[in-house]
Amino acid sequence: MIDTVPPVCDFGWKAPDFQLPGVDGVNHRLADLRGSKGTMVMFICNHCPYVKAILGRSVRDARDLAGHGINFVAISSNDVDAYPADSFENMIRVAHDNDFPFPYLYDESQMVARAYDAQCTPDFFGFDGALELQYRGRLDESRDQAAPNARRELFEAMVGVAETGKGPADQVASIGCSIKWRDG
Repeated sequence: MIDTVPPVCDFGWKAPDFQLPGVDGVNHRLADLRGSKGTMVMFICNHCPYVKAILGRSVRDARDLAGHGINFVAISSNDVDAYPADSFENMIRVAHDNDFPFPYLYDESQMVARAYDAQCTPDFFGFDGALELQYRGRLDESRDQAAPNARRELFEAMVGVAETGKGPADQVASIGCSIKWRDG
């Protein structure tokens, strides 16, 4: 397993729109998913130990941030031929088993991951109400194992975005498994 670290936040970068199928059988557009105060777009997958380590807390934060006007969406972009555990059928199971309160979308073409320059799973993109990037950090200090009593860095940052429209100046990049790109 090779750790991948995405770049720091490019404040104000505009979120590219997309339309992707969800595990709920609906095609979702970012424009329809945005929250009144902000939107968290997170790139995850089913098999990554880094994602597994933070999944429960991501669900908790999504539920808690909904009350602050922040919506979440999760996207899986991995090559499912090389990583069958990340298949759409398994996405449905993971979303159900973890009671996702947000859409879980499949980026089969990998065009959305490329548009966002997603690097790893998990990779978090926290946007303000105008869909301008304010947070590109980690959920918390966990790596491939959950860190007990970890500070809720993403939650705190996005509450700040909801209240002020601005993300924190200091952000620690997420770390995880690289996006599994298709050959060619």
